[in-house]
Amino acid sequence: MLGKSILTLFVIFISSVSLLAQKDDIGNWFIYFGNQGLSKKWNWHNEIQYRNYNFIGDMQQLLIRTGIGYNLSDNNNNLLFGYGFINTQNYIADTDEKRGFDEHRFFQQFITRQHFERVYLQHRYRIEERIFDNDLQLRLRYFLAVNVPITTKEMLESTIYASAYNEVFINAQNNIFDRNRLYGAIGYVIDSNFKVELGFMAQTLENTNRNQFQIVIFNNLPLY
Repeated sequence: MLGKSILTLFVIFISSVSLLAQKDDIGNWFIYFGNQGLSKKWNWHNEIQYRNYNFIGDMQQLLIRTGIGYNLSDNNNNLLFGYGFINTQNYIADTDEKRGFDEHRFFQQFITRQHFERVYLQHRYRIEERIFDNDLQLRLRYFLAVNVPITTKEMLESTIYASAYNEVFINAQNNIFDRNRLYGAIGYVIDSNFKVELGFMAQTLENTNRNQFQIVIFNNLPLY
């Protein structure tokens, strides 16, 4: 019964996203996060984000990111070095045409997790070296996320949970404030290695706002 209820909610969500995207010009991101343990200390991060101006089919950005991390303590305090490739398709003002450009992004990050009864917290500190055509930019990011199980007391198999995060982006050069992302979602723990989330993100930029629905898959299946 629970599986059918989750499927029904998913279909309703997809239909709602499609209608809202057509009416209010709200975008949608399909996201895959992989975090594969290579040993008790080492891990491989792999990530794909397909971002759309509408629900699907009008690509705004394709992001592919990977990296190798090391746990400074048992399954926590992860230090990671990585690389990302980003292709962005921006609309030219007052036209239906797009202009695309590529970005190569190196990053270093530190993630630490905390657990207080039913509350699961994650802090992420990230430094990015962003390489465009003949340009190098440095950006700092702080990410605070919280997960709270609803149907059980812990994040166990078949648990429905609430998820939220806020992330602020700071440039090291001019225009110090880059953007802020505020996110809320309902998630479902499939098993100890997989979970999914359906959520909504309000993104505040320097001169405009851009809101996105998100469909996220998390894969933590270890490789050892």
